[in-house]
Amino acid sequence: MNEPVVPLDDDRDTGTVATTRVDLEDVDLFARGEHHAVLAWLRRHRPVYAHPARDGGSFWVLTRYEDVLSAYREHTVFSSECGAMLGGSFRSVRDSAAGRMLVASDLPRHRMLRQVFQPMFAPAMLDAVGRQITHLVDDAVRVMLEDGGTDFATTIATELPAGALMAMMNVGHAEAHEIVGLTRRMIGFRDPTYVDTTGDVRLRLASLQNDIFDFFADLVRSRRRNLGEDAVSMLIRARVNGRPLPESEILYNCMNLAVGGNETSSYSACSGLLALIENPTAYDALLARPSLLGGAVEEILRWSSVNAYVQRSALRDVEIGGQLIREGDAVTLWSVSANRDEAQFPQADRFIIDRSPNRHVSFGSGIHRCVGATVANVELTAAFSALVSRGVRLSLAGPVRRLRSNFILGTTSLPVRVVD
Repeated sequence: MNEPVVPLDDDRDTGTVATTRVDLEDVDLFARGEHHAVLAWLRRHRPVYAHPARDGGSFWVLTRYEDVLSAYREHTVFSSECGAMLGGSFRSVRDSAAGRMLVASDLPRHRMLRQVFQPMFAPAMLDAVGRQITHLVDDAVRVMLEDGGTDFATTIATELPAGALMAMMNVGHAEAHEIVGLTRRMIGFRDPTYVDTTGDVRLRLASLQNDIFDFFADLVRSRRRNLGEDAVSMLIRARVNGRPLPESEILYNCMNLAVGGNETSSYSACSGLLALIENPTAYDALLARPSLLGGAVEEILRWSSVNAYVQRSALRDVEIGGQLIREGDAVTLWSVSANRDEAQFPQADRFIIDRSPNRHVSFGSGIHRCVGATVANVELTAAFSALVSRGVRLSLAGPVRRLRSNFILGTTSLPVRVVD
């Protein structure tokens, strides 16, 4: 491959400039935190970029806000049935979940599945999620205060998806954390923090996905004997065109719920806390004026952009930014880049908790806007309310470790200490 070389920073003592190559398949680029510089260079110089792929093919990279937003909304031009993640389906160009999982479906199937999902996010469910998360986070924060510190990524942030799963799927605390562990390993299938990274990477991913299906198959069998008002029971009861969902679709959409809710909220909380620690003026303002929390949560979502990109497939020839994208081409929509586009966000590289307007695309847009966006807001609000309401100030107590992934921008370790 012959990727462009991008400058990162300069060493004034030696007069040298650190550089890296444009390789968005390099997970270590993201683990090192160098992806923002690469994406900024692409926005300025090659906003619609034909990226060579390691398998010998290629995929298009959209980096500007206006192009990403347009592609999200043009669902008749860009299909979701290729799957959201590059290389996400073992030995298959077309994702095995195509047309069966909400995130990997097009109209009209997508509309039908979304109608199945809507009751799972009704006000009563959101209230239950908020209460459960508040209880778990309050306990975790109390322990942190007693101990003088913690690893926020593993002891507090993980309680956000655990609480949501407990409320939405009617499972216990231990079961919820088992689900969190399963989805963490699947998303972190290239990270030795979670998995053995030797052997064939796609076979490993397929095996990890099967572990999740096995868990939910057992849960579905149990729930069929005692249906309730939880999300799993709703999927079992659901009718599309008068027919129940096949077992495979129930399992795929259980995974959709678990992964979508798990990865975004807890990792966004980590990124948000780190942003506050690294921006003490913003931290001071939030502690002094808790009413800023709503705007702070939106800025955390923009800043973290945990779901870095989604993949689409062109349904017809289309021109974007002077580049001709052919029918069938893979196209990636880089939300993490769009959310740092200076054309849309003045001072985009600054963390501004009262930023307004803040029309970030962290949840996508159009018909594929994340159906669980409201839950993520509930989770993040509960997490930071627990800190702000107690006036808790934290500082770093050790090195931050980031997830080896170009798809989900996570934090696997965030050691903090309580500042007196």
